[in-house]
Amino acid sequence: MRRRSLIAFLVCAPTLALVTLALPVWFNFPTGVAERLALVLRADLVVALWVVIAIRMVAKVRFESKDDNPGSAFGAPSARLAVPAAFLQNTLEQAFIAIVGHVALATVEGEAPIAYVLGSVALFCLGRATFLLGYPHGAGGRAFGVATTALPMLGAYAWVIIAIVRDVIGKA
Repeated sequence: MRRRSLIAFLVCAPTLALVTLALPVWFNFPTGVAERLALVLRADLVVALWVVIAIRMVAKVRFESKDDNPGSAFGAPSARLAVPAAFLQNTLEQAFIAIVGHVALATVEGEAPIAYVLGSVALFCLGRATFLLGYPHGAGGRAFGVATTALPMLGAYAWVIIAIVRDVIGKA
Protein backbone atom coordinates (compact mmCIF):
# COMPACT_ATOMS: atom_id res chain seq x y z
CA MET A 1 0.00 0.00 0.00
CA ARG A 2 2.71 2.48 0.95
CA ARG A 3 4.66 1.72 -2.22
CA ARG A 4 1.63 2.39 -4.41
CA SER A 5 0.86 5.57 -2.49
CA LEU A 6 4.45 6.69 -3.01
CA ILE A 7 4.12 5.98 -6.73
CA ALA A 8 0.95 8.10 -6.73
CA PHE A 9 2.90 10.91 -5.08
CA LEU A 10 5.60 10.55 -7.75
CA VAL A 11 2.91 10.90 -10.42
CA CYS A 12 0.95 13.73 -8.76
CA ALA A 13 3.78 16.03 -7.63
CA PRO A 14 5.48 16.49 -11.02
CA THR A 15 2.15 16.59 -12.86
CA LEU A 16 0.80 19.35 -10.63
CA ALA A 17 4.11 21.24 -10.71
CA LEU A 18 4.19 21.05 -14.50
CA VAL A 19 0.61 22.21 -15.05
CA THR A 20 0.92 24.93 -12.41
CA LEU A 21 4.04 26.34 -14.08
CA ALA A 22 3.30 25.62 -17.76
CA LEU A 23 -0.41 26.21 -18.28
CA PRO A 24 -0.28 29.90 -17.29
CA VAL A 25 2.42 30.37 -19.95
CA TRP A 26 0.31 28.72 -22.66
CA PHE A 27 -3.13 30.04 -21.68
CA ASN A 28 -4.60 33.24 -20.30
CA PHE A 29 -6.76 32.35 -17.34
CA PRO A 30 -9.49 34.68 -16.10
CA THR A 31 -8.58 37.17 -13.39
CA GLY A 32 -12.02 38.10 -12.05
CA VAL A 33 -13.36 35.96 -9.23
CA ALA A 34 -16.69 35.25 -11.00
CA GLU A 35 -14.94 34.14 -14.19
CA ARG A 36 -12.45 32.03 -12.22
CA LEU A 37 -15.26 30.34 -10.30
CA ALA A 38 -17.13 29.71 -13.55
CA LEU A 39 -14.09 28.04 -15.11
CA VAL A 40 -13.49 25.87 -12.05
CA LEU A 41 -17.15 24.86 -11.79
CA ARG A 42 -17.10 23.87 -15.46
CA ALA A 43 -13.94 21.82 -14.91
CA ASP A 44 -15.59 20.21 -11.88
CA LEU A 45 -18.33 18.88 -14.12
CA VAL A 46 -15.73 16.24 -14.99
CA VAL A 47 -15.45 15.39 -11.28
CA ALA A 48 -19.24 15.21 -11.02
CA LEU A 49 -19.32 12.98 -14.09
CA TRP A 50 -17.49 10.32 -12.03
CA VAL A 51 -20.39 10.43 -9.56
CA VAL A 52 -22.83 10.01 -12.46
CA ILE A 53 -20.81 7.02 -13.72
CA ALA A 54 -20.86 5.47 -10.25
CA ILE A 55 -24.62 6.05 -9.91
CA ARG A 56 -25.15 4.44 -13.30
CA MET A 57 -23.08 1.41 -12.26
CA VAL A 58 -25.24 0.92 -9.17
CA ALA A 59 -28.47 1.50 -11.09
CA LYS A 60 -27.52 -1.04 -13.74
CA VAL A 61 -26.92 -3.74 -11.14
CA ARG A 62 -30.10 -2.84 -9.27
CA PHE A 63 -32.11 -2.97 -12.52
CA GLU A 64 -30.71 -6.37 -13.51
CA SER A 65 -30.61 -8.02 -10.08
CA LYS A 66 -33.81 -9.25 -8.45
CA ASP A 67 -31.98 -9.38 -5.10
CA ASP A 68 -31.03 -5.70 -5.33
CA ASN A 69 -34.27 -4.31 -6.83
CA PRO A 70 -35.87 -3.45 -3.48
CA GLY A 71 -33.08 -0.99 -2.61
CA SER A 72 -30.50 -0.59 0.12
CA ALA A 73 -33.10 0.21 2.79
CA PHE A 74 -34.40 -3.34 2.58
CA GLY A 75 -31.20 -5.34 2.86
CA ALA A 76 -27.48 -5.57 2.36
CA PRO A 77 -26.22 -5.31 -1.20
CA SER A 78 -25.59 -8.51 -3.12
CA ALA A 79 -22.02 -9.50 -3.90
CA ARG A 80 -22.57 -8.18 -7.42
CA LEU A 81 -23.61 -4.76 -6.11
CA ALA A 82 -21.01 -4.44 -3.33
CA VAL A 83 -18.15 -3.00 -5.43
CA PRO A 84 -20.29 -0.53 -7.44
CA ALA A 85 -21.97 0.64 -4.21
CA ALA A 86 -18.62 1.08 -2.45
CA PHE A 87 -17.23 2.89 -5.49
CA LEU A 88 -20.23 5.23 -5.50
CA GLN A 89 -19.89 5.99 -1.79
CA ASN A 90 -16.17 6.68 -2.03
CA THR A 91 -16.53 8.72 -5.22
CA LEU A 92 -19.24 10.89 -3.64
CA GLU A 93 -16.97 11.57 -0.68
CA GLN A 94 -13.94 12.33 -2.84
CA ALA A 95 -15.93 14.50 -5.27
CA PHE A 96 -17.33 16.64 -2.46
CA ILE A 97 -13.89 17.22 -0.98
CA ALA A 98 -12.40 17.93 -4.41
CA ILE A 99 -15.06 20.38 -5.54
CA VAL A 100 -14.93 22.35 -2.28
CA GLY A 101 -11.14 22.53 -2.52
CA HIS A 102 -11.25 23.56 -6.18
CA VAL A 103 -13.81 26.30 -5.58
CA ALA A 104 -11.81 27.61 -2.63
CA LEU A 105 -8.62 27.55 -4.70
CA ALA A 106 -10.37 29.57 -7.41
CA THR A 107 -10.53 32.46 -4.93
CA VAL A 108 -6.73 32.56 -4.54
CA GLU A 109 -5.16 35.19 -6.78
CA GLY A 110 -3.00 34.31 -9.75
CA GLU A 111 -3.17 31.95 -12.68
CA ALA A 112 -1.29 29.10 -11.00
CA PRO A 113 -4.20 28.11 -8.72
CA ILE A 114 -6.52 27.73 -11.71
CA ALA A 115 -3.93 25.66 -13.55
CA TYR A 116 -3.55 23.52 -10.43
CA VAL A 117 -7.29 22.87 -10.40
CA LEU A 118 -7.19 21.69 -14.02
CA GLY A 119 -4.34 19.33 -13.20
CA SER A 120 -6.22 18.11 -10.13
CA VAL A 121 -9.27 17.30 -12.23
CA ALA A 122 -7.14 15.21 -14.60
CA LEU A 123 -5.57 13.39 -11.65
CA PHE A 124 -9.02 12.87 -10.13
CA CYS A 125 -9.97 10.98 -13.31
CA LEU A 126 -6.83 8.87 -13.17
CA GLY A 127 -7.40 8.22 -9.47
CA ARG A 128 -11.01 7.15 -9.85
CA ALA A 129 -10.26 4.87 -12.80
CA THR A 130 -7.37 3.14 -11.05
CA PHE A 131 -9.32 2.94 -7.78
CA LEU A 132 -12.17 1.16 -9.55
CA LEU A 133 -9.87 -1.20 -11.44
CA GLY A 134 -7.95 -2.01 -8.26
CA TYR A 135 -10.98 -2.42 -6.00
CA PRO A 136 -11.32 -6.20 -6.43
CA HIS A 137 -7.67 -6.58 -5.33
CA GLY A 138 -8.15 -5.17 -1.82
CA ALA A 139 -6.62 -2.17 -0.11
CA GLY A 140 -3.32 -2.55 -1.93
CA GLY A 141 -5.13 -2.55 -5.26
CA ARG A 142 -6.98 0.63 -4.35
CA ALA A 143 -4.01 2.49 -2.85
CA PHE A 144 -2.70 4.16 -6.00
CA GLY A 145 -6.20 5.34 -6.95
CA VAL A 146 -7.01 6.64 -3.49
CA ALA A 147 -3.72 8.52 -3.22
CA THR A 148 -3.94 9.91 -6.75
CA THR A 149 -7.42 11.21 -5.96
CA ALA A 150 -6.56 12.59 -2.52
CA LEU A 151 -3.08 14.09 -2.86
CA PRO A 152 -4.12 16.94 -5.19
CA MET A 153 -6.94 17.78 -2.81
CA LEU A 154 -4.55 17.97 0.13
CA GLY A 155 -2.40 20.33 -1.92
CA ALA A 156 -5.38 22.50 -2.78
CA TYR A 157 -6.50 22.73 0.85
CA ALA A 158 -2.97 23.54 1.99
CA TRP A 159 -2.63 26.23 -0.69
CA VAL A 160 -5.89 27.88 0.37
CA ILE A 161 -5.06 27.69 4.08
CA ILE A 162 -1.65 29.28 3.44
CA ALA A 163 -3.35 32.03 1.40
CA ILE A 164 -5.81 32.67 4.23
CA VAL A 165 -3.01 32.88 6.79
CA ARG A 166 -1.07 35.28 4.54
CA ASP A 167 -4.17 37.44 4.13
CA VAL A 168 -4.77 37.51 7.90
CA ILE A 169 -1.12 38.31 8.67
CA GLY A 170 -1.05 40.93 5.93
CA LYS A 171 -4.06 42.71 7.44
CA ALA A 172 -2.69 42.62 10.97
